[in-house]
Amino acid sequence: MSTVNDLQDKTRACFPDMVVYKHPGQNKFFAALSIPPYLRDWMIMRFADENGRVDLDEVDRFIKSNIPGKKGDWESLKGKMVQDGQRVRFLAKLRVEIDVRTGAGFFSLPDLGFPSRKHEAIVSDQVLRRNREELLADSETWGVIECEWNPMGLSGREGDGAIYLTDYKAFQPYKVDVGYFQEARKEFTTDEWIDLLLLAVDYNPAGFLDTRQKLTLLSRLLPFVEKRVNLIELAPKGTGKSYMLSQISKHGWLVSGGSITRARLFYDVSRKAPGLVSRYDYVAFDEVQTISFPDVDEIRGALKGYLEAGEYRVGDNRGIGSSGFVLMGNIPDEKMDERSNMFTELPYAFQESALIDRFHGFIKGWNIPRMRENMKAEGWALNVEYFSEIMHALRNELVYPALVDELLDVPKSSDTRDKTAIVRMCSGFLKLLYPHVRRVEDIDKGEFQTYCLEPAMEMRSIIKHQLHLMDSEYIDAVPDIRVR
Repeated sequence: MSTVNDLQDKTRACFPDMVVYKHPGQNKFFAALSIPPYLRDWMIMRFADENGRVDLDEVDRFIKSNIPGKKGDWESLKGKMVQDGQRVRFLAKLRVEIDVRTGAGFFSLPDLGFPSRKHEAIVSDQVLRRNREELLADSETWGVIECEWNPMGLSGREGDGAIYLTDYKAFQPYKVDVGYFQEARKEFTTDEWIDLLLLAVDYNPAGFLDTRQKLTLLSRLLPFVEKRVNLIELAPKGTGKSYMLSQISKHGWLVSGGSITRARLFYDVSRKAPGLVSRYDYVAFDEVQTISFPDVDEIRGALKGYLEAGEYRVGDNRGIGSSGFVLMGNIPDEKMDERSNMFTELPYAFQESALIDRFHGFIKGWNIPRMRENMKAEGWALNVEYFSEIMHALRNELVYPALVDELLDVPKSSDTRDKTAIVRMCSGFLKLLYPHVRRVEDIDKGEFQTYCLEPAMEMRSIIKHQLHLMDSEYIDAVPDIRVR
């Protein structure tokens, strides 16, 4: 049986350029500066010595010089551009879109609330041509950008000035090689790999009582690796739901309370702009009890169509998305019982069985320990940015669903939604735990049963039982799907 030190040594040997030394004290320093973990680990790699030690004063100077973090920082940069005629260079998250009417590229800096009008922020033609794939491939991207003020703006008239993006370098510390990651998995046992994944997302494996707790936490990552996985998680407070879905990957979006419209989720007709489902790997509703919708019937109809087929229709606009949906809510102790009706905790918009049926699985959040100091990762581990990009890339790997179809014996009388849910979650678990598998012969069927099929069956069976409690038309059972 390997020790923590053995695992760390093996991780460093197999991923020499992708590891960082994680320390709770360092993490607290970055969190206080609102630096997300994927950016934090890149900085640690940049500034750490060979033993993983980081000069935090040096990091602090770098952040203050290169990452505007508040409105005042941006106003200072604007002053340098507009008043002093300087070009400014800094690291930022930006969003770029093409304006169909003018053909121009416009950018925005969402963390800084700029611009108030899109014609105030223009991407130079040269930058757009040179970086089109990076700037337009994702909804948002981090990069080192250079900006300057032009008093003429797009119209060429005085008094119509704009900030121009004159240079861009993508925030990509390394190329993600999925094949290398898959091959490296062969060097680890399943137990070691589970612990490696936990360390990658900032958790200390020693803080968990057993494998069940570990797998329950890792099930939160299913939408990171599998397209259109829809989950519901109810959990006690303090179990890290928000952290996992908001901080681990820049490819997800967390909605925290308030009102949300169909336009924001799917398509904004007035702006002619696609919504969240077309731009992110997943959309998570945090503290779902506090979320409301201006038109419940409208959002129900849109969600049912999208959750079923990945398609939406808004007015004359039809679109597709690959984003999964996650509903997350807190649940009181007395309600933590999968045999009782827990979904009374969900808002009215989700109190409809036909909508709930389109969610694939339920995560029993009470199986995940409340966050404690001994659950925070410490030691050598995969850095978050690398691992999140690997998960993002695995979404496009088609071999895993095909392998699951080969491995499973599905009764012909099975409910189609049940089969879809179980296969999709099995594929997600396969990507997470056995990414090296390319043929059926590559995996131990007993392990596939234990670590992929059984968790997927349990997660779907809870949804089915809750459906039965809501609406007796639904049978309280899942198909008898087995490994061939």
